[in-house]
Amino acid sequence: MTESPHETTTDPITLPGTPLADAVVNLIRPVETPSVFNHSIRSYLFARLAAGRLGLTVGHDYHDDLLFAACALHDLGVASDGPHSQRFEVEGADRAAAFLMDHGVAAADADQVWQAIALHTSPGIAERRGTLCVLVRAGVGLDFGGPMGTDHADAVTDEQADAVHAAYPRLDMVRSLTDAIVAQAAKNPKNAPRYAIPGEFLRERETYGRTRMEHSSRSSRWGN
Repeated sequence: MTESPHETTTDPITLPGTPLADAVVNLIRPVETPSVFNHSIRSYLFARLAAGRLGLTVGHDYHDDLLFAACALHDLGVASDGPHSQRFEVEGADRAAAFLMDHGVAAADADQVWQAIALHTSPGIAERRGTLCVLVRAGVGLDFGGPMGTDHADAVTDEQADAVHAAYPRLDMVRSLTDAIVAQAAKNPKNAPRYAIPGEFLRERETYGRTRMEHSSRSSRWGN
């Protein structure tokens, strides 16, 4: 797989700029809210910083295009044009893998992306399924600023975070993403299994008016 021309960049907001990455952006931008879109891109930027903290190098330990695809597509299951017929993590993983194979990505690489997306809400499992799963969960967790854990908090300096947030503002991300997950979960009982994130978000919203994630995010590093 061709690596990004920006693989050695120190610019915290540079995207891969490859044909595959451009195709991913063109897929998600029209079907995700601006808040969820920005979250997806920030997750990649933060995952790349986490990779540096972990001593992982692009082209040797992970493929930049696959990392970008997995992070950028990790919430594709709540996109407005989806079938919304299974829990959002699995639906997004299925759509992402099919999209990548349609764009010439090998089935084995697409399966790595599938696992990273399907498991990104599964602590203790994702971390044991390979580097891509580790980095996607790290990037998503960093963008939540604490509620998903602080294992890699020191991977992002305040200056880097300011640059990322200036380019891709938060736009009340936690509420916006929770709204999308809850709306998708409410469409079909299969979308909201007990003790899975979509099922618990739906039940917490119905019972308390907001989720524990929304409550804890107010005191997180980013404040939303």
